[in-house]
Amino acid sequence: MLRTIVKENPELRRTLIELRKAAKAHDAPIWAAVAERLARGRHQTTPVNVGHLERIIEAKATVVVPGKLLADGRITKPLTVAAFHTSASAREKIHRAGGSVITIHELVKERPDGAGVRLFA
Repeated sequence: MLRTIVKENPELRRTLIELRKAAKAHDAPIWAAVAERLARGRHQTTPVNVGHLERIIEAKATVVVPGKLLADGRITKPLTVAAFHTSASAREKIHRAGGSVITIHELVKERPDGAGVRLFA
């Protein structure tokens, strides 16, 4: 169900609009799911730590985190991670493991149909 965007953060508004347009244009339900999770209130979301990614996601995967990515834990697998917000130390840990951190906007441009992208929520 589409909701009216009532977020005050202009970057978050633009991201939500872009995700919803991409979901419709490319028939990609993953972008609609990411938009729905980003549209939730901040008290309804839980930040993700890199240690969670290490335990659950396989190496060389592409993952989207709709929210904050924090640096608690270790990561040894090379991953491509797209998150709305990433702490500097989480970004550093992922780069040291051989992975990359990109924005959700970049991931939508790179894979508009959402093929091969895992949602971590």
